[in-house]
Amino acid sequence: MRCPLCLLAACASLIPPLSATAQPVTTLPAVEVETPRLRSVFAFDTPASIDRIDLRGDSAMAGMNLSERLGAVPGLLARDRQNHAQDTQLSIRGFGARSTFGVRGVRLYADGIPATMPDGQGQLSHFSLAAGDRVEIIRGPFSALYGNSSGGVVQLFSAVGQEPDEATARVTAAGDDSYGASARWLGRQGRVGFNLAAALLDTGGYRRHSAARRESANARFDVDLASDGTLSLLFNHLDIPQAQDPLGLTRAQANADPRQVAAVAEQFNTRKSVQQDQAGAVYTQAFAGGHQLRVAGYAGQRQVEQFLALPVAAQGNPLNSGGVIDLDNDYGGVDARWSWQGEVAGRPFEWTAGANSERMRQHRRGYENYVGSALGVRGALRRDERNRVENVDEFVQAWWQLAERWSLLAGVRHSQVRFRSEDYYANAVNPDDSGRVRYAQTTPVGGVMFRASDDLRFYLSAGRGFETPTFNELGYRADGGAGLAFDLAPAISRNVELGMKWRNGAGTALEAALFRADTDDELAVASNSGGRSTYRNVGRARRQGLEASFDVPLGQDWNLQLAYTWLQASFRDGFLICTGSGCTVPATPVTAGSRIPGVPRQQLFARLQWQHANWSAAAEAAGVGEVVVNDIASESAPGYALLHLELSRRWALGQGALRGFARIDNVLDHRYIGSVIVNEGNGRFYEPGPDRTLLIGAEWKSAR
Repeated sequence: MRCPLCLLAACASLIPPLSATAQPVTTLPAVEVETPRLRSVFAFDTPASIDRIDLRGDSAMAGMNLSERLGAVPGLLARDRQNHAQDTQLSIRGFGARSTFGVRGVRLYADGIPATMPDGQGQLSHFSLAAGDRVEIIRGPFSALYGNSSGGVVQLFSAVGQEPDEATARVTAAGDDSYGASARWLGRQGRVGFNLAAALLDTGGYRRHSAARRESANARFDVDLASDGTLSLLFNHLDIPQAQDPLGLTRAQANADPRQVAAVAEQFNTRKSVQQDQAGAVYTQAFAGGHQLRVAGYAGQRQVEQFLALPVAAQGNPLNSGGVIDLDNDYGGVDARWSWQGEVAGRPFEWTAGANSERMRQHRRGYENYVGSALGVRGALRRDERNRVENVDEFVQAWWQLAERWSLLAGVRHSQVRFRSEDYYANAVNPDDSGRVRYAQTTPVGGVMFRASDDLRFYLSAGRGFETPTFNELGYRADGGAGLAFDLAPAISRNVELGMKWRNGAGTALEAALFRADTDDELAVASNSGGRSTYRNVGRARRQGLEASFDVPLGQDWNLQLAYTWLQASFRDGFLICTGSGCTVPATPVTAGSRIPGVPRQQLFARLQWQHANWSAAAEAAGVGEVVVNDIASESAPGYALLHLELSRRWALGQGALRGFARIDNVLDHRYIGSVIVNEGNGRFYEPGPDRTLLIGAEWKSAR
């Protein structure tokens, strides 16, 4: 990165000069966020990149996927794969880009309850926008204080019920036979606030063989207890029955017909079913002298059945575990922390100390995906194992305003993650593959903030993070043998960030950050074929870049929002990989300096919004740079730029208001690749994005 201080200075040069004769302005109200675990320090005064997305405002989107609301966050890439069997692709600063399904490298939370399992694998599918109040994102070094991740933290918070009650009902319809409906009842009865929400999505899918249905329900109850105590009770249900999986396409197939499906997807009827139920409780108690106790506990069940397109011939190997994956996951955990805020040496001070323990028990079975000549059906048992992963972590952090203009935030976390597998499918040709492995790491982080003026901050932060292999990455050995890949090591990252934040009383805000993350023992795909990925440690990697966001009111009715990311992600060491279906012996070289696949060099987001009286309109543009699709960079998905338009109108109706809205995505009908499957062994790397799509909807909300 050339002259990083020059780049930051260029951003700072956009700020109007400060002088003693400047006219006084009204300082913007500070925005509270919970993600940095600070009670008395606002996001603006935290030495980290933090974004807060308000979900309470009007939206002209479907309101079903979190990826809809994350486009304005620099450094974050959320790709809707048009494939509900594989969930959203989410990466922050290049971490998590290699994941072929689910989310890894980024910690996920819903109302303080982890949506990331102890092994580092997470899911977004049960995040409820219908119940949501806001989303908070933290990027960079301080994400290490949350444990097994390196890229960042994404937290969704449900609204807390208040008086008077409020009811909301929403319906949408879009192309490809896509329909959505949601409802929420928010309110309070005496000491109890409640938030009850349900949502339904039914779609025929943009591509053939991509139909899906998703049902979700959320309930939150907040009870005010005596003596400044609160108890939050949280419940969540998710059901995705048999979401069809169209798999990826080759470049030639995507160019010829982006709606087509890989032939093997229809032959084997590739699909995935998910059911999840969880419950949690969060108890908070304030004590005299600035002390506070917070204790949280949760438990849940997640069942997954997935039919892969694994060829019958490949299952002739007695060590092969079949083409049907059947997972039963039971998980739970507890989190306790004690915090205090007061003064040290006459200056504001706050510290938090805590510990948490999480556990997941997994029953993993594999079956053949054929019976006789019938394909895509559950056949004979080929794998049966009981897996368990658990972590025990302790952390402490402290913030201190050591001088009028200077403050420090520092912390350290110690994590232990244990994996254990017991093989119940052992015979003469398939040996007992039971085993266990333990990872432990201490991750310190610290940052300093300089308050240049009431409206301008500069900060520097640094820390270390780590990522263990997930059970999905341990699930298959790169050499083709049976059992788990217990030889994988965790990836260790050293992160540094230099940033600035500025705002004024007129509502304008500018933030920019330069960052670098150097990783040892980078985990990368070793092979990817037949719906299966294997992994290996490939040495050093680097992710570095620049992020900037700009939000400015343009008169009384207009607002402009911009976000830009430049990211360079590369392997620092050369290594050998497998290419081609069935490969188990790496023989193809990847040279040092090669780009990490799945990571675009540049991203740009712009939104111009107009709102006057009962009318609202917006134009939105999103651009993503070229993305290489495999380690050897033999192919790439071209960059693209899309334009979206919105229009809405509100009418007073009885005891509430009715809002009608319409949105056209991809107005120019641009053909593009929406997401990629990194290192797909059959060359089917590409998942095309949808063409021009019209969405219409209506929302009724009772008056408060």
